[in-house]
Amino acid sequence: MNTRKKIVVVGSGYVGMSLATMLSKKHEVCVFDIDESRVQAINDRKSTIRDNDIDEMLKKNDLRLTATKDKHEAYDNSDFIIVCTPTNFDESTYFFDTSIVDLVSKDATLMSPDALIVIKSTIPVGHTLKLQNGLNTKNIIFSPEFLREGSALKDNLYPSRIIIGNESKKSEDFAKILCESALTDVSPILMSSSDAEAVKLFSNTYLAMRIAFFNELDTFALSKSLDTQNIINGISLDPRIGQGYNNPSFGYGGYCLPKDTKQLLANFEDLPQTLIEAIITSNQSRKKFIVDQILQTNSESVGIYRLIMKKDSDNFRSSAVMDILRMLRDKNKAIHVYEPLLNEVNSDGVSLINDLNEFKNISEIIIANRISPELEDVKDKVYCRDIFGID
Repeated sequence: MNTRKKIVVVGSGYVGMSLATMLSKKHEVCVFDIDESRVQAINDRKSTIRDNDIDEMLKKNDLRLTATKDKHEAYDNSDFIIVCTPTNFDESTYFFDTSIVDLVSKDATLMSPDALIVIKSTIPVGHTLKLQNGLNTKNIIFSPEFLREGSALKDNLYPSRIIIGNESKKSEDFAKILCESALTDVSPILMSSSDAEAVKLFSNTYLAMRIAFFNELDTFALSKSLDTQNIINGISLDPRIGQGYNNPSFGYGGYCLPKDTKQLLANFEDLPQTLIEAIITSNQSRKKFIVDQILQTNSESVGIYRLIMKKDSDNFRSSAVMDILRMLRDKNKAIHVYEPLLNEVNSDGVSLINDLNEFKNISEIIIANRISPELEDVKDKVYCRDIFGID
């Protein structure tokens, strides 16, 4: 497909920003976002997220990339509209909040009825079909993304798979656009949007399961005075098990895994299951175990090194460290946080210390989800379950 298309990307988080950057090499891409600062950043060729590959690509002058707050300007004469808006998990309803996705889909259908609307936001199984029926169109499909935070552009350029909902005649056209923008040979997989929604939720829940498994292994090893690294190395050499997602941590967190596992559990409704619920419970048990380990040191002054999920991230959302912080605060511990990305911490009993040396000196114990060379000189104070030094 050599014809240049107008592609609208709604939302400038790590999914939207990575897609917009990649697709603007060959097509006219307009990012629609209601945040003025994000719109201005994109028009100034600055990334709205932390991703070194995106930063490098934006420095080049051959991108056909603009951004706007005007939805009429964005949707006018568009060929494809990619929805990358957030779908936070609502704990009160125990379901994804799809209100923004729904509103965007309605607006886009009314303003640009011939465009193909591609939902990249993670949604409940069956939600795309519900939108198709409600808006009386087949031009709304779901296409899951499989991106890692901090390497979103790389994962789009070298995708493990490209999955597209096949309800629309334009689905294959969109699949070709993604395949031609990738730097590796990949054949698209077309399936129903409901199947594609299930692929996304089950994929992330499986990853959460692996994290929970190796965290429980680590819990067992610590409790029995065994060597976690030896055990993991021994079982990971089995090719059926492999090396991925086997590094212990304080628990899974971030943008996707916590909410996607809960949404999948909600989708089961009255269907028989025990494993999905156990994954969620295991993650909570792991964090409680970590807190108990810290409390056993009898340290009154607890330092928390970084709140981000992993290196090169700017994401605190649903971080396991944040839950551990709250549990320690409830135990009346003096908590000091070193997080260069924050200017203040709005929490009683928690102080933000921007000077790393002061932070090290004042903390009796320093907990870190991932080890860092910055802590090498105080490693005797550090409590960390990072065995392999990888995210």
